[in-house]
Amino acid sequence: MSNPQQLRYSKEHEWLSGAENGVSTVGITEHAANALGDVVFVQLPEAGATVTAGESCGELESTKSVSELYAPVTGEIVEVNQDVVDDPALVNSAPFEGGWLFKVRVTDEPDELLSADEYTAYTAG
Repeated sequence: MSNPQQLRYSKEHEWLSGAENGVSTVGITEHAANALGDVVFVQLPEAGATVTAGESCGELESTKSVSELYAPVTGEIVEVNQDVVDDPALVNSAPFEGGWLFKVRVTDEPDELLSADEYTAYTAG
């Protein structure tokens, strides 16, 4: 399993892209997608909503369980991935590409986000 080097990661298994014009893309990692199993439903925050780093902002439901989705940063949701809402299996098949979850205009970023190598070590433990 390879974690893209250009992304940053939360200990709750979300990834965060670098900001373009202050907006970052958020998704869950391949590690999380594999642990969840087949994702059958996603509940995402609505565009215009404010999310707070470390707080729950949605849910991912799989054939095995329901898991909370946590915001890796604080900011305003500017877009949600309707493709994932319509086809939740994208979270499993392409967690770092088409399976992204939402875009957020970042107003605050916590210091504890991990690099790809730190996240790989964290999940290996």
